[in-house]
Amino acid sequence: MSDAAAARVRGIGINHVAIEVGDLDAALAFYGQLFEVRLRGRSDTMAFIDLGDQFIALSTGRRQRQDDDRHLGLVVDDRAPLRRALEAMGATILPGRGLDFLDPWGNRVQVVEYRDIQFTKTPEVLRAMGLGDLAKSPAALAELANKGVRFD
Repeated sequence: MSDAAAARVRGIGINHVAIEVGDLDAALAFYGQLFEVRLRGRSDTMAFIDLGDQFIALSTGRRQRQDDDRHLGLVVDDRAPLRRALEAMGATILPGRGLDFLDPWGNRVQVVEYRDIQFTKTPEVLRAMGLGDLAKSPAALAELANKGVRFD
């Protein structure tokens, strides 16, 4: 094995993502209307909210224009109630086959359902989150099987 190959590490996951917003209180209110979130911590310029078993950092100081392709991808148990909530709030829902929306600061958020993707949680984590009955679609199971992951 070469020194360069030996020096590489294997990525395991993402600890958190930070998105810039214009106002922390408004951002906490906006995301709190859409998701079950818990405030993990806060400073004058940042707020940290739990989302599932990870967290998102909201940071003040958004200065760039709205995002077109760059986005934050979130996983939910069911997109339908989220779409209804976004519609009721008058949020910008982007056209397409999935559910992409813009938050009030132009951050693009893409939402997928747990059942449709290869991303998985252990049964213990799902139970702890109150989601023990979530299943995977046949397409997601096939993606996982292609990587050697099987659910028997």
